[in-house]
Amino acid sequence: MSSVRRPAVAGMFYPADPGQLRQAVRGYLRRPAPPLDAPKALIVPHAGYVYSGPVAGTAYARLVAAAGRIERVILVGPAHRVPFRGLALPPATAFATPLGTVPLDRQMVERLRALPQVHVDALPHAMEHSLEVQLPFLQEALGEGFALVPLLVGDADAAQVCEVLDTAWGGAETVVVVSSDLSHYHDYATARRLDLETSQAIEALQPERLAPDRACGFLPVQGLLLTARRRGMRALNVDLRNSGDTAGSRDQVVGYGAYVLC
Repeated sequence: MSSVRRPAVAGMFYPADPGQLRQAVRGYLRRPAPPLDAPKALIVPHAGYVYSGPVAGTAYARLVAAAGRIERVILVGPAHRVPFRGLALPPATAFATPLGTVPLDRQMVERLRALPQVHVDALPHAMEHSLEVQLPFLQEALGEGFALVPLLVGDADAAQVCEVLDTAWGGAETVVVVSSDLSHYHDYATARRLDLETSQAIEALQPERLAPDRACGFLPVQGLLLTARRRGMRALNVDLRNSGDTAGSRDQVVGYGAYVLC
């Protein structure tokens, strides 16, 4: 039987109207991207678009040239609402947004289910925003023709995340997207300092320097950095701002970073 995971935060984190949503995402993707190798992985923020959309767009703009080549997106983010152990896949066969429906890669889902830390659980996915807000960016950047493998990380460790990514890594047809904001609710100057330290750790591929108070998705990021380090990759920061930069208020800001890994 097929089932579709319906949007949970459309109209809150991003526009529910398809025309408005498409216009917003295309605006975020319009920032010129300097020539780089096509990224194998991205780290992107997941707040409401008015806050983090401009930052996420700087990373997703580098995927546009890969439209038609990318067949699979491994999308990994933290679970904010429901506690659980390990990593959770949804029972759905597709995820929907106002821009359309993205099918899940059922073959890869079944392959990952064989790992002991991975299980199927609808509850963590039901209202979670960290994966959902990435989908309109992927739909606009890649167009149709890609399948999704959506994973939420609960009570796990970086090695477990790394094993999942290694299993799903694939070749040029697969891209990995990790969803994470950076520091939360500091004054502007403190956030800038903390986020710069986190950004330097990410670019140095040093997951051991990350902590929960520096990135809400620190476990998915740690797992990706472990994988990248073992594979001799490089990580590049393409945008580092916070809600004080994007939305105006400089009190109790949230940090956002965008990274490409090649």
